[in-house]
Amino acid sequence: MGTSDTASPADGAAPVAVIGLGAMGLGMAGALLAAGLPVRGFDLSATALEALARKGGTPAASPADAARGAAAVVSVVVNADQTEQVLFGPGGVAEAMAPGAVFISCATMDPERARALAARLEATGRLYLDAPISGGAARAAAGELTILASGSPAAFAQAGPALKAMSAKLYALGDAAGTGAAFKMINQLLAGVHIAAACEAITFAARQGLDLEKVYEVITASAGNSWMFENRIPHVLAGDYRPLSAVEIFVKDLGIIQDMARTARYPVPLAAAALQLYLGAAGAGMGREDDSSLARLYASMSGVSLPNGPEEVV
Repeated sequence: MGTSDTASPADGAAPVAVIGLGAMGLGMAGALLAAGLPVRGFDLSATALEALARKGGTPAASPADAARGAAAVVSVVVNADQTEQVLFGPGGVAEAMAPGAVFISCATMDPERARALAARLEATGRLYLDAPISGGAARAAAGELTILASGSPAAFAQAGPALKAMSAKLYALGDAAGTGAAFKMINQLLAGVHIAAACEAITFAARQGLDLEKVYEVITASAGNSWMFENRIPHVLAGDYRPLSAVEIFVKDLGIIQDMARTARYPVPLAAAALQLYLGAAGAGMGREDDSSLARLYASMSGVSLPNGPEEVV
């Protein structure tokens, strides 16, 4: 639905606030601007604010400053605690938002936290849309995210222009917050396990002395392929572990899944095993590096040398 072409702000279009201008949030702000929506943004990083200004957006001094007069506030922070701070902490957006404006929460979190935050905000006369995202930084910048949203019909209607600008696929999953969060956790369970399996497989292939480029070619054309194998293994082949998606993200998300499963008395042994690998990688100093660093963890445990990468965890 989004566009990658720059557009002038539509006449009379209400501004959209974007809180959190990391790789995803800055890309989403760009997609909103490209669709002709004025954007005011806030981030703790001065560099991120400068990048927003170069795209044609307006830097704000605080979340509240960004939110004043905005039809929608898009929150692109890491977790429920940060979302709560954006809403209700010092300089938060809840009181600054106009009655009837919508808060679009994109953080991955426990569904119970999403429901609690929604109830607290909606009690003030503002709207809350539970809208976790999937797709990565490149798709964010292109306005081609998948958005897993749930909330009231009024929240969907108010968020409509922003959602259209940011997404290629928008799933309306229910009329109450928490449902979108639950869908995202199912996605994260699979994503975390698939990354771990991909890293295990490529490092095992290295242990067998196989040509890893040829392994990638063969597997991506075979039934054993997965989106995560196809997306993450090129990082391993290049020895490039700059964080497009950090190890700590799955420490958090698979931890949430463990908590949800324990509450539901439901076994998730594959997710539990994957979590231990992410914890091991984080403990070895790779928490802020790309999640494909799990291959480096496997390599360090087995004496395997990966392309352009260290033989040992550093």
